[in-house]
Amino acid sequence: MKHKKLATIEDVAAMAGVSIATVSRAINEPTKVADSTRRRVADAVARTGYTTNAMARSLRMRRSNMILILAPDVGDPNFSNILVGLETEASKRGYGILIGNTQNDAERESDYLRFIASNQADGLILFTGHLPYGIAGRDVATPLPPMVAVSEPVPDSDIPFIGVDNVEGARVATEHLIAQGHRRIAFIGRSASRSINQMREEGYRKALAGAGLEVDPALIIDCDGSTESGRAAAELLFVRDRLPTAFMCINDAAALGVTIALNARRYDLPRDFSVMGFDDISFASFVTPSLTTMKQPRLKIGERAMDTLLALLEGRDPPERKVLLRAELIVRNSVAPPLHPASRVKPGPSRG
Repeated sequence: MKHKKLATIEDVAAMAGVSIATVSRAINEPTKVADSTRRRVADAVARTGYTTNAMARSLRMRRSNMILILAPDVGDPNFSNILVGLETEASKRGYGILIGNTQNDAERESDYLRFIASNQADGLILFTGHLPYGIAGRDVATPLPPMVAVSEPVPDSDIPFIGVDNVEGARVATEHLIAQGHRRIAFIGRSASRSINQMREEGYRKALAGAGLEVDPALIIDCDGSTESGRAAAELLFVRDRLPTAFMCINDAAALGVTIALNARRYDLPRDFSVMGFDDISFASFVTPSLTTMKQPRLKIGERAMDTLLALLEGRDPPERKVLLRAELIVRNSVAPPLHPASRVKPGPSRG
């Protein structure tokens, strides 16, 4: 049986109408080649079957041209748009991506690191807010793969971080409530472990301080950012009989939970209470009332994060190791001036 001759780099160069050196650059350093040339080379690689040879060469060089993304929950509404930015930038530079959905499980997270150990992935994008389990305790003589944190920084590390300015965003959001006349503003989102929650609480406190308002600890309620925890937080304030005129929520999901709790008690929003979210996820404009919130530049976050990681992979220092992008205030219908600015009456047994 006659075996088909394996395609060579010369075959690719001839078909693409470029030099061998250009083919090599298009495969190994795609950013140094014009888009039209790179497309011709990619087409020639596919038509000649040189892909197998290129992959083998990549393995010999201990490079996979793949990036591993570790996320605690790929169902998070913030994840998909950031992923689009990550994948778009990676594709421009000749990289693909692998997604590890860890579900906050240490064993699953460690299992995903096999892609790094076996040279199936060159670098890591972390959505987890911590060093991957299995890396933190590894032999210090073994170099760590290049890593970039997205959305949530990794505490006590020099890992580059790309995300939204949570402190500034929460300050702007709270100041919007204050500008509407609110003086008793609850913060739904206290957490002893999540840095995002802590930063957004810091922004809330800064806004109150800037307006000369005292922080009432009874109005700062624990919340993990889920819809159910937002609903429970609002109910807790009713149980304590410490009602605000407005709710500053850690994210849009928690704001939805607060809205559900208030609607269940037949309050008229925003006439009776105002609700502020954060993130501007897909449903924010479709709930009733539509949610006033802070919009994250998710696409840009993904693009900047991948650009930073690829700079590290190419042996270059990124321009900045900490990039904080501004969130944008999106004004909709869930915030209005308070009905009773000076105080809040107790809820009646029946409304409407």
